[in-house]
Amino acid sequence: MKSLWPKSLLARTLWFTLLAVFLAQMIATMIWYGQSKQRDLEGLESTSASMANMFASTVNFFQSLPLEYRHIVLDQLRNMGGTRFFVSFNTEEILITPIPNSVMKNTAVTVFENVLSEKLPRLDEIKVEFSRPETLHVLKNDILLSDLPPSWAHYTLSLEPLNPPILVVQIELAENEWLYIAALLPAPYVTLEDEIITKQQVIFLVFITALLLFFTYLMIRRQTKPLKRLANAANALSLDIYQPPLKEEGASELVTATQAFNRMQQRLRRYIDDREHLFSSISHDLKTPITRLRLRVELMDDDTKIEKFNRDLDELEMMVKGALQTVRDTDLHENLVKVDLSDMLHSIAERHNTEQIHVVIPDTKVSPLMGKPLALKRCLSNLIDNGVKYGKHVELIISDEPEDVVLIIKDQGDGIPEALLEDVFEPYFRVAKDDEGHGLGMGIARNILHAHGGDLTIHNSEQGGLEVKVFIPRLVKTV
Repeated sequence: MKSLWPKSLLARTLWFTLLAVFLAQMIATMIWYGQSKQRDLEGLESTSASMANMFASTVNFFQSLPLEYRHIVLDQLRNMGGTRFFVSFNTEEILITPIPNSVMKNTAVTVFENVLSEKLPRLDEIKVEFSRPETLHVLKNDILLSDLPPSWAHYTLSLEPLNPPILVVQIELAENEWLYIAALLPAPYVTLEDEIITKQQVIFLVFITALLLFFTYLMIRRQTKPLKRLANAANALSLDIYQPPLKEEGASELVTATQAFNRMQQRLRRYIDDREHLFSSISHDLKTPITRLRLRVELMDDDTKIEKFNRDLDELEMMVKGALQTVRDTDLHENLVKVDLSDMLHSIAERHNTEQIHVVIPDTKVSPLMGKPLALKRCLSNLIDNGVKYGKHVELIISDEPEDVVLIIKDQGDGIPEALLEDVFEPYFRVAKDDEGHGLGMGIARNILHAHGGDLTIHNSEQGGLEVKVFIPRLVKTV
């Protein structure tokens, strides 16, 4: 299972920014909520106490009126409209459907009960509750608020479209005589909201976070461009040492790193050029003394010494040619292009197929890959030539995978002793005892593949012969 944690610097920075913003907003919201909650509760207590005093005054006012005048005064108030409270005298306690408990509701109810009990000490039954407008019963238990004429209570208790909860106080004045008072809490406590964060605040936070992430993305993307370019150039350095210098831009740290990379590339280029010149000079300078020594050997009379001298000179000349071939074959002065591996393998096989020698290539069509064509052809030619030379019959197996092309070269030779499988990659090491070759082909082939980001392994096949497995990456791997 692949890790969900992002790998790129840009993605990680955005994730960290989002996490930091989220945590900062959570901490700020909790602090703000704690402080504002305390202020709201203090304000609600003060408002509830003020309203409770007005309720107590209303109760005292109606208690001071004769019984026959109370309903007359109520009718006049209802017909006039504009009163803050809905008041009625009922013969029974009206059953109230309460709203769910909350800190705000409980605080208001407690304050009303305490103040009314203090202001109306001779009244024992004082009940305080909040109800939704749509379920509020008035006058009788079978009458809803919606059943009353609008002038009676709707303008007092309705606040559309909010429809906040309604405070109901019922006080038993005497047996079968209940005073019913209903009202809305004043703003900003009218809805008794107890939300930690409102929808408007959520939208604001989302907008601010998105804006911050957008500008962070632009900033980090601008800063990581030179870094990505530096990583790609460092990865491609193994394939092409003769790249143009990188543009020095970005933050000061990136400019310093780019300058160091450009200096390193310039030194490597100078080193390789000096190496080529050195080997060319050695080749030119050694040809003359070797030729001179051969001429002097011909003047000797002792045939045994002549043979020994000639053998030593042949080995010296072979070593010089081998060193020059190594430099020439691993010097990849080519640009990366699309390479058709199938056509390349067929062109290599054509010069080997005779009546005695067969190179079998499957019809598998390999999609083009990025590489240096001459270097890859030199590498594959060395491997197939070895198979033909020591195994006669060579079979190729191609596996076209998403990231790599895997090529298996199997011959029918005698194989290589297990103890010598790694030694064949060393310069001038040869298993065969003939004089055809310098012992450099396998090392050159593996160096070319390593320069392409691939690899080369060998082992003896169970059916006999040597099996060479070549891994060629489809694309130059970048960071």
